[in-house]
Amino acid sequence: MNLEGALLWGFAATVVLSVLLAASQGLGLSRMSLPFIMGTVVTSDRDTAMLWGVLMHFVNGWVFAFVYAAIFDTTRATWWLGAILGFVHALFILLVVLPVLPDLHPRMASERHGPTPTKLLQPPGLLGLNYGVRTPLVVIIAHLAYGVILGMFYRPIGL
Repeated sequence: MNLEGALLWGFAATVVLSVLLAASQGLGLSRMSLPFIMGTVVTSDRDTAMLWGVLMHFVNGWVFAFVYAAIFDTTRATWWLGAILGFVHALFILLVVLPVLPDLHPRMASERHGPTPTKLLQPPGLLGLNYGVRTPLVVIIAHLAYGVILGMFYRPIGL
């Protein structure tokens, strides 16, 4: 595995993904902030949560970059394979991670039990629709960009 390539392009792809998600919030396309949700797992302080969340989001970006790189090492890295992997990655987030998040997150209300003094975050709901009807589209586009960047620029050792 090309460790340097996975780290470099994983970072670049995570920056683009993060900018797209943040821009979608700023433009009112979605209310979801993955870094904020992740950061509030470890702290209830909103400012500190964003800091922790951004750090955790970039670590996750690198972890997934290694998964993509392992796949690219066994096949051929192309933009369209990266796009396919990004689409599958987005579906995993929308269909698996977001629906189970309320059961795992210490500060998130659930669909079954509403807010409490310690569970103030709104649950994402199916496909993250509780954060806006465009949220699934935003998540898919951001993860497609992530995958395309890795597919276009990551190169296995020896190529």
